[in-house]
Amino acid sequence: MHHAGGHRLAAMLAGAGEAFASAADRLTASFPPAVAAFLRLLLRAWGALSVPLLRGAVMLCMAMSVMVLAEKVLLGTASAAAKLLSRRRRPGRRDVPVEPDVEAGGGGGSSACFPMVLVQIPMYNEREVYQLSIGAACRLTWPADRLIVQVLDDSTDAAIKELVREECERWAGSGVDVRYEARTDRAGHKAGNLTEGMRHAYARGCEFVAIFDADFQPSPDFLARTVPLLLRDPGLALVQARWEFDECLLTRMQEMSMDYHFKVEQQAGSSLCSFFGYNGSAGVWRRQAIVESGGWDERTTAEDMDLALRAALLGWEFVYVGDVKVKSELPSSLGAYRSQQHRWSCGPALLFKKMLREIVAAERVPAWKKLYIVYNFFVTRRVVSTFFTFFFFSVLLPAKTLFPQVRIPTWQMVCVPTATTLLNSAGTPWRRSAHLVVPWVAFENAMALHRFKAILIGLFEAGRANEWIVTRKSGNGRPTPGAEGRRLKRRCRLHWLELLVGALLLASGCYDCVHGHGYFYLFALPQSIMYFAIGFELLGVHHTS
Repeated sequence: MHHAGGHRLAAMLAGAGEAFASAADRLTASFPPAVAAFLRLLLRAWGALSVPLLRGAVMLCMAMSVMVLAEKVLLGTASAAAKLLSRRRRPGRRDVPVEPDVEAGGGGGSSACFPMVLVQIPMYNEREVYQLSIGAACRLTWPADRLIVQVLDDSTDAAIKELVREECERWAGSGVDVRYEARTDRAGHKAGNLTEGMRHAYARGCEFVAIFDADFQPSPDFLARTVPLLLRDPGLALVQARWEFDECLLTRMQEMSMDYHFKVEQQAGSSLCSFFGYNGSAGVWRRQAIVESGGWDERTTAEDMDLALRAALLGWEFVYVGDVKVKSELPSSLGAYRSQQHRWSCGPALLFKKMLREIVAAERVPAWKKLYIVYNFFVTRRVVSTFFTFFFFSVLLPAKTLFPQVRIPTWQMVCVPTATTLLNSAGTPWRRSAHLVVPWVAFENAMALHRFKAILIGLFEAGRANEWIVTRKSGNGRPTPGAEGRRLKRRCRLHWLELLVGALLLASGCYDCVHGHGYFYLFALPQSIMYFAIGFELLGVHHTS
């Protein structure tokens, strides 16, 4: 039986080689003899190697698809179990938000029993949103003498700095303790800004630190629902809230991915091992945990994840509270979204490279938690999942149309991607998102190319490894002071890698439609359209100049 199978395999390879050689001879017939001979040599060598290489790639993708699916099943099960158990637990547990009577404070009007809370708002030329974020922070329900709002303005535009300063003075005049702090340079970007803010004497006297990016607008009861969790558990370093967003088509597709991130990934990490990547905003830190972990570090563009990882390795725990939502803004232009995704993909890859030894050598973390951080949090979720999504759907499947002798099992080509997609959409409300599933899948597949490129840049510390571009805010269409007279300027930048892959998908889809015996073109043609839309920046809006 083994000999017969080997003979059949050899016959198939020989037949494929002969067919390819014949095609090579026809292709090179019009060239000069010397050039034709060289091209035939190259084409025949490729013909001999291509099928084994593609079959090896199929085997690699089979293993990766199982890894990705298993990770999705694990996280989905853990998050579902956590939600189910939280409904049955009695109020008062650390993962159930509780609203204390803030007005009752310390009995006879005293607020001494409330901890000092510092609210940090890092900013950089935030003309569109500075009023929204400062106003939301100043409206937080907390005793006025136990709350400090610190506006960390790194703006380079003098007019915007003056507007922000005036807004802080206006709120200070109404009785809120608002501190306006500006640096002379932007060393360390956001990490450097937050570090500088923590050096002030009044900041060192605060027990907890809440951080909101400039486009975040917490509800008044945010501190009342998060700080009690930290008071109740001395081993808790961070309480992370969920983000919610306004919408357009581009941001709606982003929100579908963010729903999964918060409702499944963050919830599962919180439940399984009290660890997840801090999102950089809408969270409350115990200041002691920040100090013990070494503070903010500018060595990567993932300064939030860096701090969280160092705190976790010291034994600190985190909790995610999905019931507490903070309104924010997603990038509404494709250029801004690509810059954000480069930072979010490159930073973690570089951080993983720098901290792998520290994770393995950590003495205060059990072995199973180290395994979760290395295998699940970094390798499978970020590297393997991104590479598989790009390579399998945008490279391997198109290549297969030219080599019909390469077989991909139905379970890998259909069943696993379908199951993975369903699990990825588990956190999305189907009533308002079902019509976007197909473009969302195509969008995520196309963006995987950009993310994987950023991962490689991070792992190899290439030139753009520490590139930091502040995500442009629109204020969701809200008019802002000083914005009059600015003209709409369309900026279209071509992204050649996406255009090249889109052309390959279009060509392979057309070839399959004419000569193929399957239905690959039903996937390839819509996917190529999404690649072209990203390559020509046809998605999203174009900001004012």
